[in-house]
Amino acid sequence: MRIALDAMGGDYAPATTVEGAVDALSEDKELSVVLVGDDKKIRAELNNRKCDDSRISVQHATQTVEMDESPMNALRRKKDSSIRVAVDLVKDGRADAMVSAGNSGVVMATALMVLGKLPGVERPAIAAVMPTLKDRFVLIDAGANVDCKPIHLYQFAIMGEAYAKLIFGIEKPTIGLLGIGEEDAKGNDLTREALKLIRDSNANFIGNVEGKDIFQGDADVVVCDGFVGNIALKVSEGLAEAMAMMLKKEILEKTRGKIGAYLLKGAFANFKKRTDYAEYGGAPLLGISKPCIISHGRSTSKAIKNAVMVAGAFHSKKIIETISRELNAGLSGRAAFAVKE
Repeated sequence: MRIALDAMGGDYAPATTVEGAVDALSEDKELSVVLVGDDKKIRAELNNRKCDDSRISVQHATQTVEMDESPMNALRRKKDSSIRVAVDLVKDGRADAMVSAGNSGVVMATALMVLGKLPGVERPAIAAVMPTLKDRFVLIDAGANVDCKPIHLYQFAIMGEAYAKLIFGIEKPTIGLLGIGEEDAKGNDLTREALKLIRDSNANFIGNVEGKDIFQGDADVVVCDGFVGNIALKVSEGLAEAMAMMLKKEILEKTRGKIGAYLLKGAFANFKKRTDYAEYGGAPLLGISKPCIISHGRSTSKAIKNAVMVAGAFHSKKIIETISRELNAGLSGRAAFAVKE
């Protein structure tokens, strides 16, 4: 499996991206990585790590997309950016998947324009994996679509279900619709109509779930529009970081707290591991014809390593083929009518 990695994407690139790629190869012997970006800078980082692995190659790109740059500007003026070149490698069959911690809007727009959508998909969506008290769940959409229609949420549910089946190994993942109350009548026009579509499908739908309940683990897939999903994702990340800092402060201020912290060192380490976004690497853009993984802009080398491995698993498990099959099977009856409308 060959992964095209945007080596210039992210706040700490190319140091973290190169290190993450090297670490990924050390863990998975089936992977190879194409580092895309400034050839000179990338090779300097490889030399610093004394890396001469034949499974790593470099594809030069003359341009870099800034984190605050508009997708339209990048698409028009930066056709040799590390993002565009990485996506082109996938399109041309020279890579099986791409990973980027760069400008997520540009990654989405480029993937949509160059790779295109799967047949039947109206809107691609970002699927983020988050921890629960029981295990994990998929949040979809985590930021790709601000304005949605009911049919879009229905498709997010089908795509999220297919993804959860393969990455969690659950035969029939439970689906929940993120809302302001458990009752069917609660919510806005979007969620009420989407609820009807999902309920009429073959999905294992448990109805509406409130924000306070999504971490209980009753829903393996939580569906929402990208505006709500991105807020939920960012609030959750911020809360986890704030809780860890508050707990550390309380412990260090008291001697008995320091003793307790020593005794609970393992528990604290496990908590950090479960709530650290770096553990999940990146979020796939579901609905695109080829694997595309979007990582956090603040990704560490650990996050990049995991994102590269997620990309490899995404390809090897044929997740796109499964999504396409599930989605086409689900677009019938009432849902198919909604698409035509």
